[in-house]
Amino acid sequence: MTHQTDADLAPLAWRLAQAARARRPLRAVGAASAVAARVALEARFDALWVSGLEVSTALGLPDENVIGPRDLADTVLALSRAAPLPVIVDVDNAGGQVATARRFADDLAHAGASALCLEDSAYPKTNSFALHRTQRLTHVAVMQEQLTAMRAAAGNQVLLIARTEALICGASLAEAIDRAKAYTKAGADAVLIHSKDTSGEQALATGAAWAGEAPLVTVPTAFAHLSPERLGEAGFALAIYANQLSRAALAAMRQAAASFTATGSFTAGGTPLSDVADLLQVADPAARACL
Repeated sequence: MTHQTDADLAPLAWRLAQAARARRPLRAVGAASAVAARVALEARFDALWVSGLEVSTALGLPDENVIGPRDLADTVLALSRAAPLPVIVDVDNAGGQVATARRFADDLAHAGASALCLEDSAYPKTNSFALHRTQRLTHVAVMQEQLTAMRAAAGNQVLLIARTEALICGASLAEAIDRAKAYTKAGADAVLIHSKDTSGEQALATGAAWAGEAPLVTVPTAFAHLSPERLGEAGFALAIYANQLSRAALAAMRQAAASFTATGSFTAGGTPLSDVADLLQVADPAARACL
């Protein structure tokens, strides 16, 4: 079992500031289950990301504002049982209203979330990479009011990340920067200017253009070829690998199922399987098994 140091468990805001100064970003990874949280811990990720997409998918629901604060809070609790890592929760647009944002913040703060990420998509939200629906932006003032309400509900111990979908919606980098600055004035501790440009050039330009004091966050789903080191050099203090473990699990499950269909065995095709003991130990490190 991997043990975390005192520095690993330091308040997230302090660690983000340190990462920004060192030009070495913290690395968070998406985790929708305790199994994924344990994998993240063993791989020495710095934090966990509760992805709206991953939680929605795990529940068989579309990524369209269908899940609520209790779904996310239950996930936070499950992850916390398996890994002593900060948990950053993707609350999407928090229902698009001030009252619902307050509810999300209150419930998730009580569940133990270390940070909440609120985006400026209009209700109902659309996944940033979707082709079947169009993403729209909410008014800046709505997002500011939501952030203010979330700060009042969650207090100062929960980090607030303001995410703008401006670039996703085709707006200019200047508009995205302006939105991010407006959100920091409303109390956001860090900003995430999301990009789906697969070259990574838009993300690098964002890092170069950001002159705000708040640490800069990125989700490099579209530009996975940019290493954490390169992202750090570009000015990002936190890199969130939002859904890679779920995608890897889906691919591995399909491979194992296809092997069984072809051979009649889950092991004959050489597909790697974890031991039964490995599963037991996610929730009970002292557990032992004969397989």
